[in-house]
Amino acid sequence: METDILLGTGAATRTLLLVGGDLCARAAELQAPEPWTCIGLRRRAMAARPGARIRWLRADLTDPVALARALAAVPDITAAPITHLLYAPAPDARTPEAYARAYPLGLRALLDALPRPDRLQRCVLVDSSAVWGADAGDRLVNEDTPPAPADFRGATMLEAEALLHARLPGRGTALRLSGLYGPGRLRLLDSLRAGRIAAPHGPGHWANRIHIDDAARACIHLLTLAAPLPSYIGTDDRPMPTATLYDALARMADGPPPARENRAPDGKRLSNARLRASGWTPAWPDAIDGYAACLAGASARRS
Repeated sequence: METDILLGTGAATRTLLLVGGDLCARAAELQAPEPWTCIGLRRRAMAARPGARIRWLRADLTDPVALARALAAVPDITAAPITHLLYAPAPDARTPEAYARAYPLGLRALLDALPRPDRLQRCVLVDSSAVWGADAGDRLVNEDTPPAPADFRGATMLEAEALLHARLPGRGTALRLSGLYGPGRLRLLDSLRAGRIAAPHGPGHWANRIHIDDAARACIHLLTLAAPLPSYIGTDDRPMPTATLYDALARMADGPPPARENRAPDGKRLSNARLRASGWTPAWPDAIDGYAACLAGASARRS
């Protein structure tokens, strides 16, 4: 798996290593230039954002020797070792092998390659609510609900979480995100506009969403929280029936009302109470309002 190292500028007080793409870039933007230095790993090159002052280096997350060599070549990495890690990988395929490479194997290789792992103060592992599968019905799911993955995705994420807590006891926390949306993540609107998607009919079908900027803020919040718990659910304030969300978005996108389709219950209602209690507040507590803002922003950029 080829990666790119994203190097930003800043003071050496705290050095943040980011593994991932858009979510990590947005999280880095939330940091003030001082006192953070930001380094990022990614499989493919990503265009630098305005004002980011980023330069790119090459690395390979699945090659421990090459990864260690790349990290050691980063200027001042010995004098300013990595103190914080945001691990938000994107598997390069929807297969068990790709998920294993991205989550437990990738995380293990990265921790093994850190020049000064003893200086790592906090690691936030970003995975997803797939650790609970999709058959919780109408009951509210929180962090105390026993995980029950329905497939290899949730299982490999739980394996990575176990590795995190074993290798970094008291220094690692998992952020289990619901469905991400935001700029560049509006395919659901396009599908509803074209009438290509049906809404599930009946109880037990729930939509849980979080705006990508709120997810990025949650990442930074947990990286700097004094004593985080082992896991948090990252989602907005309003889980809603999937049909309710689809109907609202279809109207917003000037598409036809989505057809109804009878399906067995396959959803869950997620609670963000633990994350909110820790001090995080979403800027977009309701996905319908968040999607509307994204759509308005996209229209403004086109005009």
